[in-house]
Amino acid sequence: MPSHSNSTRPEILAPAGNADMLCAAVFAGADAVYLGLQNFNARRTAGNFTTEGLRQAVAFCHARDVRVYVTLNTTLYPGELTALAEAVAGIAAAGADAVITQDLAVAALVRRMAPGLALHGSTQMSVQSLDGARRLAALGFTRVILARELTLSEIAGITAGCGIETETFVHGALCMSVSGQCYMSAFLGGRSGNRGGCAGPCRLPFDASGTPGPAAGHHLSLKDMSVIGHLPQLSAAGVASVKIEGRLRPPEYVAAAVNACLLARAGEPYDTRLLQDVFSRSGFTDGYLTGARNGSMFGTRTEGDAAAAKAAAPRLRELYRRERPRVGVGLELTLEEDGAKLAVRDADGNRAVVYGERQPQPGQKPPEEARAAYRRSLEKMGGTPFFPQEVAVRGAQWFLPGSEVNELRRRALESLLAKREQPRPIPCAKVPQALLEAPARAAKQEGYAVRLAHAAQLPRETPQDAAWFIMPLAQWRDVPPELRSRTWLEAPRALFGGAEEASARAAFESRDAGFAGYVAENIAQFTTLEGLPLAGGFGLNVTNPLSAKEYAALGARMLTLSPELTLEDMARISAPVPVLALAYGHMPLMLTRACPLQNVRDCGGCDRKGELLDRKGMRFPVRCSGPAGARTVYNPIPIYVGDRLKELPVELPLLYFTIETAARVREVLALVREGLPFDGPFTRGLYYKGTN
Repeated sequence: MPSHSNSTRPEILAPAGNADMLCAAVFAGADAVYLGLQNFNARRTAGNFTTEGLRQAVAFCHARDVRVYVTLNTTLYPGELTALAEAVAGIAAAGADAVITQDLAVAALVRRMAPGLALHGSTQMSVQSLDGARRLAALGFTRVILARELTLSEIAGITAGCGIETETFVHGALCMSVSGQCYMSAFLGGRSGNRGGCAGPCRLPFDASGTPGPAAGHHLSLKDMSVIGHLPQLSAAGVASVKIEGRLRPPEYVAAAVNACLLARAGEPYDTRLLQDVFSRSGFTDGYLTGARNGSMFGTRTEGDAAAAKAAAPRLRELYRRERPRVGVGLELTLEEDGAKLAVRDADGNRAVVYGERQPQPGQKPPEEARAAYRRSLEKMGGTPFFPQEVAVRGAQWFLPGSEVNELRRRALESLLAKREQPRPIPCAKVPQALLEAPARAAKQEGYAVRLAHAAQLPRETPQDAAWFIMPLAQWRDVPPELRSRTWLEAPRALFGGAEEASARAAFESRDAGFAGYVAENIAQFTTLEGLPLAGGFGLNVTNPLSAKEYAALGARMLTLSPELTLEDMARISAPVPVLALAYGHMPLMLTRACPLQNVRDCGGCDRKGELLDRKGMRFPVRCSGPAGARTVYNPIPIYVGDRLKELPVELPLLYFTIETAARVREVLALVREGLPFDGPFTRGLYYKGTN
């Protein structure tokens, strides 16, 4: 007898980019699906669902004991909050089980409008640590979707200590960058990954070999991950849900991945070759989960991979041609001289009763033999979501033809299914207008903020017109005592390899050293550095006034706006604290844990610097914080609006120095101070043109 699907952990969570994928995922046996509306989801190019389509999808899934999580996991711009509130109302009306989000504005609206709707923290929130998960728990989230870069032991540690459910990816495409911290598609192609429009530039040639000429290698292209074979270990670690990536893939893909997960969860072998044939980039990697982060993680899609997928498709369709039974029911057939009645019921209290159209006749078989025959007919539920848990037959001395029993069963199950499909909306209030009203802007500040990557960049003569300095927290001892009162210490955006613990130690050691405060670049730091003066860095992706208010409520005294915003959008973000925006800087396009340089060298002989050559001959600087930490890929062309500071509608411009020498820092400061045009190639970024 099949077991109830929802009683087994971890939950198998499948992508549903459109109605066909939804059906394939459910029929193949997924416990839950995640899908997006046509707005505000990170797979904008998937088919997605209208509000009415969502209602139908939830009804279809709930009738089969499958949970539905709706993605509202993009950054939100100032003019979109009213439409967002309408989307939340539509999700609540459909009765979905949870909203997946990265923007605190979404969380605020859900909490105020539909508190019965669960909140899941998207992987776009870059939660890589225990303190990050704890912060989401404090904000009312019930689940955190962890960063894909974590090892099994890191996942286990977060899961054991965070107090809410954890979800991890187990199969599908790997972004080169930490989710939520990739700006490459936006700045190189005008399509923002944080807005659901990623063009996948990391799949193009980027070569780390240093060979002159057009790029030959694909050293930013990771293989798809597949750690389905590690499901027993993830289950033992307490992970609540394992997630399959792939809302842009075909139904065959999702069916194959769900089937493999079901087998692995049950401790049975699955066909790894078939799974690879469905879709791979020259095989799979488990490098993040196992800690084997090296050049073997990288791969590209070949003609052979595509041919294998085409050949495997017909076999895979059998996995979802008929749905798996997952809803247990009890049946009671009653036969009397006056007629026949069949009652069915489920564990949720739903009940359906149908009556026969033919009058039973005296039976010719012994009652026990007839009763067994009736049971066999009633238990034939193939092609439906139901399976029999118990079957009772009363009045077996009466005869009813098998065709009539089958018809009773069909009608009864259809009636029960219709009752299970009835919507169960979640109570939803109108959005409080006060929540959407922007506060008065903070006072304009004189000068600018200067962010430096290391103390060696400090000019010999300190610029007196710098309102603030920002320096790495780990280097706090290198900050001259005379600058500390106007220096903020910046915590790292990446928290791998013990960075969170190191940050906590450095903050404890420096807290009485006279610094202005600390810059949080990850939501975790609102826990790690709680109680200290805090500012928010651009790693928080603040793009609207409501999220700005939420971070201010968490204690942020300043906020840096996302560099993906236009100047027009920035002007619409008034916050109760001063906001900053980049006026100069080589934009960090990617934050990665896997190292592109490991395609051509190992860590032992590496000076933690390198370049990636693209197909157009541009050289992208790469900097590494160490084997256990993270790498950053920078745009070789800096943003510069130092000659247009009056057009930057924020309280304070931010000069963001990264790869520059101390001499170059002095030169750029002089240009900004005089309001001069830039002295080399530059970009205005997205400030005037925005993203698609």
